[in-house]
Amino acid sequence: MSKVELFENERASGYDQFVETWIPNYHAFLDQLPNLLRTAVSQDLLLVGCGTGNEIERLVDQRQVWNITGVDPSPEMIKQAEEKFEGYDNVMLIEGLVSDLDIKKHYGAATLLLVLHFLEDNGDKVALLQEIGKRLLSGAPLILLDITGNKEQVRENLAILRLLLHDGIAVEHVDQRLHRIANELLYVPEERLIQLCEDAGFERPVRFFQSTIYMGWMIRKK
Repeated sequence: MSKVELFENERASGYDQFVETWIPNYHAFLDQLPNLLRTAVSQDLLLVGCGTGNEIERLVDQRQVWNITGVDPSPEMIKQAEEKFEGYDNVMLIEGLVSDLDIKKHYGAATLLLVLHFLEDNGDKVALLQEIGKRLLSGAPLILLDITGNKEQVRENLAILRLLLHDGIAVEHVDQRLHRIANELLYVPEERLIQLCEDAGFERPVRFFQSTIYMGWMIRKK
């Protein structure tokens, strides 16, 4: 994989506040994870790009006891997650890439939240999905959340996202952020996302969530 987006310094320290501000209903999406993962085919979960551990927080104190492996390339993000989950014997955090994980270890479900739009669609996106798929048991669900849409869809939804932001954000900051999303992040249309998942060995994805530019998908390993 040619390039990995690292969250360092203030990007890492301010990540939790950032996602709360810029992703409407982000916590509502995370709150659905325990129910969505009921269809896991084993108790072993793989959380790819786990960041500071927001997904893990929804899973560690459930009645269902999961064995959670979180992987992220950012040392600072992993450090924050380690501080959150110190003392949890069922949480393993790994600084690195999915390709660094033991290929012989297979998981019953996985999550991939807010990662794909940082990867070029030059083989990098499908390569990550393939690496995840290699480590999933047959029938295992992959829960994916990402910026999705064609240029026109994203432009229209960014106009709505602007309306949903709280008043305390400076206008110039809003303009800069929305410009970055529209012109620098590497999102793909729905049709392309579906094709990437199928090319990587998954069944056709089912979209179950949308909040402005962010779409959530349930995907199963064949």
